[in-house]
Amino acid sequence: MTQLINPQTKYPQPPYSDQKQNTPGVEVDMQPLADHGETSYKGSGKLTGRKALITGGDSGIGRAVAIAFAREGADVLISYLNEDEDAQDTARLVEEAGRKAVLAPGDIQDEAHCKQLIQQAVDELGGIDILVNNAAFQMAHESLQDISAEELDRTFRTNIFSMFHLCKAAEEHLKPGSTIVNTTSVNAYKPNAQLLAYAATKAAIQNFSANLAQVWADKGIRVNCVAPGPVWTPLIPSTMPAEKVETFGQDVPLKRAGQPAELAPIYVLLASDDSSYMTGSTVQVTGGSPTI
Repeated sequence: MTQLINPQTKYPQPPYSDQKQNTPGVEVDMQPLADHGETSYKGSGKLTGRKALITGGDSGIGRAVAIAFAREGADVLISYLNEDEDAQDTARLVEEAGRKAVLAPGDIQDEAHCKQLIQQAVDELGGIDILVNNAAFQMAHESLQDISAEELDRTFRTNIFSMFHLCKAAEEHLKPGSTIVNTTSVNAYKPNAQLLAYAATKAAIQNFSANLAQVWADKGIRVNCVAPGPVWTPLIPSTMPAEKVETFGQDVPLKRAGQPAELAPIYVLLASDDSSYMTGSTVQVTGGSPTI
C-alpha cells in the first residue's frame, strides 16, 4: 500500500524566510527551494514523440512541466526571458530524461519573437504538437496610481498578447490532436487587490481560451487552462513585498503555497490523449481556495 501523505504538511508551510529578488527572479535564491518533481515525477509514455513549446520554461511551473513532459516522452523547446542559468538547468533535466531540449531566450512581448519561437520549434524539434503558454509578469501595488502605463503595457503584452501571437503563428503547424494549455490563475475568479493588472490579464486568458477552444474544435485542436492558486516560484519574491512573501499561501485551506511539482501532472493530463473530451475547460489547482 502506498503511504498516505497529509497534503497540509507535504511541503513547507509559512512563515517563509524574509527574501527579495530582482525581477524576474531565479530558482537558486528561493528559500526554501521549490520542488519541480526532479526526484519524484515518473513518466509512463503519455507524450511519446510529441513536440512541446513551453513559455517560462526555465523555472517554476514551466520547469516542472518541462521535466514531466520529457519524462512522458516529449521533446521540449524552453522559452525564457534571460534567466540563462535556470534555463540550462531545466534543459539538463530534459536531456537526462533522454529527450531533446532547445533553449530559446528572448522577450515574448515582441510579436516577431513569438513567430520565431514557433518557427524554431518546427525547425529544431521537427514540429509542434503542444503549446504551453505559461510565462507571466506581475507586480504588486497598493494604489492604481502606482501602476504606470509602461507597466500595464508590459503586463498585457507578456501575459495575453504573446498568447495571441503564439497561437496565431502555431495554427498552420498544428494537426488534429494537438493541444494548447494556458496558465490562467485563481486571480481570474478572485482578483487580488494588489495585482490589478495581472488579475485582469488572467481573466482575459480564461476568456481567450474558452473562445479559441470553440474556434478550433472543428480542427481537432483542444485548448484548456490550468488555474493555479498560490504557487512557490521565483515570481513571488521578485514581484511581491517581503511581508507578503513571508505569509504566502497561508490563507488557503491547505495553509501553504503549492509547489510546481503539484501542477505538472495537470498539464500532462491536458496535453495528453487522456483528456480527449476536454476543451475549453479549466482545471483549478488552488489549495482549496474556492473560486465561486
